[in-house]
Amino acid sequence: MRIVFFGTPDFAVTCLESLINNGYEVVGVVTMPDKPSNRGHKINFSAVKQYALNNNLQLLQPINLKDPTFLEELKSLKADLNIVVAFRMMPKDVYAMPPMGSFNLHASLLPKYRGAAPIHWAVINGEKETGLTTFLLNDKIDEGEIIFQKKIAIGENETTGELHDRMKVEGGNLILKTVDALKNGDIKTFSQNKFETQPSLAPKIYKDTTIIPWHKKGKEILNFVRGMCPYPCATTIFFNEKTQTDLFLKVYCVEFHELLHDKKIGLVEVNIMVGFRVYCIDGFVKILDLQQSGKKRMSIEDFLRGNRLESSFVVKN
Repeated sequence: MRIVFFGTPDFAVTCLESLINNGYEVVGVVTMPDKPSNRGHKINFSAVKQYALNNNLQLLQPINLKDPTFLEELKSLKADLNIVVAFRMMPKDVYAMPPMGSFNLHASLLPKYRGAAPIHWAVINGEKETGLTTFLLNDKIDEGEIIFQKKIAIGENETTGELHDRMKVEGGNLILKTVDALKNGDIKTFSQNKFETQPSLAPKIYKDTTIIPWHKKGKEILNFVRGMCPYPCATTIFFNEKTQTDLFLKVYCVEFHELLHDKKIGLVEVNIMVGFRVYCIDGFVKILDLQQSGKKRMSIEDFLRGNRLESSFVVKN
């Protein structure tokens, strides 16, 4: 079986590696074009490209998936099957090209969390369970016929980063199970419309998405922070009413304390005795791990030792 693999991030590398290590013939790897980093405009290779280069795999990096030159190159690989992991929407000219078609590995239990950031949104929404799905590609995003699913529990305090690292290993296993079944003609797909579960979306996360919703309940804030950790990371801006200056922070870890209070929502108390607490609807949230602009990530103890802050802050965003 000749396979062309489509993918870009680290999550996809584990799946590609599983195929290679188990003797499958990957005749080509397609990944996103190189792009400059934010600092210094240094060109960054995707994780999949770096793996392909390290293992002497034929590499394609099309800008346009409908480009006739790319389609000819792809056709020349004479693939039996395309496998897609964390890539982008593919035109029919690509996904229908191999005789066995194309299947995708998605990091959720479809039809829940269709979209670019399924792991993030599952954690942010406080889900107790998520999973992985392999499905046949069609002309709609994450709506194809399901092949296999694997359920995965989410730990109470697990971050997106921790869950991601567990899921990518399971993803490699599910890829192998799916390819083996396709090779043996031993699959029976089923429509996502047969589920009682209502479809939901997991849209791409932008800068504005990372802002901590301090107006919500403490548990929701806690889930939001761990859902954004470690990347892109939850953010917040506090305003110092005395100095009339802003304090921008990335927040990696918090804990919630339920409490009846009459404090203003968004009021900040910060000192060596109480730490760094922000009042919300049903109590307060203590910031435990953070990063100030231009500085390294640090614990709240180290932060307070290096900053003489007074309780004159309120949430700005």
